[in-house]
Amino acid sequence: MLWFILRRCGSAVLVLFLSSVLIFLGIRALPGDPATVMAGQEASPAAIEAIRKEFGLDKPLPAQYLDYVGQTLTGNFGRSTQDQLPVADILAERLPVTLELSLLAMLVAIVVGVGAGIVAAVRRGKLADYVATGFGLAGLSIPHFWLGLLGILLFAVTWRVLPASGYVPFTEDPAGNLQRMILPALVLGTGFAAILMRQTRSAMLGALSADYVRTARSKGLSEAKVVGAHALRNSLTTVVTVLGLQLGALISGAVVTEQIFVIPGFGKLTVDAVLTRNYPVIQAVVLVTVIGYVVVNLLVDIAYAFLNPRIRLSGGTRD
Repeated sequence: MLWFILRRCGSAVLVLFLSSVLIFLGIRALPGDPATVMAGQEASPAAIEAIRKEFGLDKPLPAQYLDYVGQTLTGNFGRSTQDQLPVADILAERLPVTLELSLLAMLVAIVVGVGAGIVAAVRRGKLADYVATGFGLAGLSIPHFWLGLLGILLFAVTWRVLPASGYVPFTEDPAGNLQRMILPALVLGTGFAAILMRQTRSAMLGALSADYVRTARSKGLSEAKVVGAHALRNSLTTVVTVLGLQLGALISGAVVTEQIFVIPGFGKLTVDAVLTRNYPVIQAVVLVTVIGYVVVNLLVDIAYAFLNPRIRLSGGTRD
């Protein structure tokens, strides 16, 4: 078990290293000269050269990469080219917003998706199964932007029960914060819930037809205990795997959702940085997103052995 965790941690470090190289080279492969963008089109060659020296852009790429890694390890992501604010401060301000939205969307997805998947599997071939399957198909088919606009039209314009857009920090107004985050979380979590529903239903159907479930029923256990303590527990590995793999889709979906509802999170920051060619912000946002994705998948890998005690891992393989 310990060797398995160490191997997974080593793989995560390797992935982060390769990702940092790709991010570094990818940012520098973008069209245009970063120094010219920072200085402005009307700047003199001397001013552009001064900026190039200030940000180390006159150094060879290997030296620039070492500087980039050294600064990143100390939490220094440089300064924004738009307002000269430290990028770390901008990330600290925007990251909690996207984390809140993602956690609320994930909560919606888990409650709706896993619940619907369990009901669909237990009531296979009946009305509840058809309704849940139809929900899953609709959730996978409807784009986030269309669902967001439809939600604004219904809940904000027609019924006037929720705000159309905006954001209030939770520390300032908890009720106002949740009121403004409910609709974006529902929009973002719908597609995720559909995926969870389909995977949960498939895993539960396999578990309910297994020999250990038939044995549990023959012992006289209640259906609720058979489903919850036996079938669901052995299906959680699949659910947790989907949760980890879909984190990237959740973050990419947050980009569109935050734009629609004017939420000042990571998604809106990314779009604004790309439009203004704010290279330090783009670089930091992508790196932090990759770190989050790698860490979550590392935790998912480690969770396998705890969710299913039958799995014995030694050097990454079953023994």
